[in-house]
Amino acid sequence: MKNELKIFSGRSNPLLASKIASFAGCNLGEISIKTFSDGEIWVKYEENVRGCDVFLIQSTNGPAENILELALMADAAVRASAESVSIIMPYFGYGRQDRKDQPRVPISSRVMIDIITSMGADRIVTMDLHSTQIQGFTKIPFDHLYSRMVLIDAITSLGFNPELSVVLAPDVGSAAMSQAYAKRLEMHFALIDKRRFAPNESKVSHLIGELEGMDVLIIDDMIDTAGTTVSAAEAAIEKGAKSVTAIATHGVLSGPAIDRLKNAPIKTVVLTDTILIPDEKKLKNMNIVTVADVFGAAIKRIHNGESVSSLFEF
Repeated sequence: MKNELKIFSGRSNPLLASKIASFAGCNLGEISIKTFSDGEIWVKYEENVRGCDVFLIQSTNGPAENILELALMADAAVRASAESVSIIMPYFGYGRQDRKDQPRVPISSRVMIDIITSMGADRIVTMDLHSTQIQGFTKIPFDHLYSRMVLIDAITSLGFNPELSVVLAPDVGSAAMSQAYAKRLEMHFALIDKRRFAPNESKVSHLIGELEGMDVLIIDDMIDTAGTTVSAAEAAIEKGAKSVTAIATHGVLSGPAIDRLKNAPIKTVVLTDTILIPDEKKLKNMNIVTVADVFGAAIKRIHNGESVSSLFEF
């Protein structure tokens, strides 16, 4: 007999969690999460999870308390005798700190994994990692999903003429992903060679490709401070681009991001809902598309013991 499926949400993105549960064919489970006056977090499941397949949904963008909250949720589920505990992390925080790039620094991505696995989690499911090698930091199953088909549909709905459109990789690290989009969309491809001087600070060095009179699509895994995106957009306009559309899976939108995007020569910004974007950060030219169906399908397949490999395909 199959174990009962139960899905619970932390407080980082309850709207997406509710949509995911709906696509998975169930309601969110009852859980109480409080923050005491001294800042400590308290978690209690308000229904039985003994013998159940438990899925916990929590993006781990800032504040850092989201990570601790997830760890406490996992620990509580394990101690309540859940049969399995799967972590659904639409956005994997600390995903860019995946190696020692200078002396005396941590590998923060590994610390994140260690926190989750030490609480007894059996599986991690996330989307569009900044560094895919993070999957090798643990021996438990790690499912890396992609938002590509959701974003392809969003791009297609904008009505670009493929012959007059170009996918512009904003840096060398995003070149492979951008080429894959260009191939799928049957568009041209261009590349920016970017020099990074400090965290969240970079400058366009060279632009390879023809942009004159083209609709340019800048596709990346995330928009954080928007420095990379805006620099690429400005470079595209300088090279004669007709329009610029910025597309990313994760809308981190920290620091000066919103001000930069407001003043940038960008026609449309397309993001997914892996991170909850507050109303004050939503711009008139911002389209937010949901990835709930991808995660909902993954949860159903994992629960039913079916393959999730088709969700990795592009």
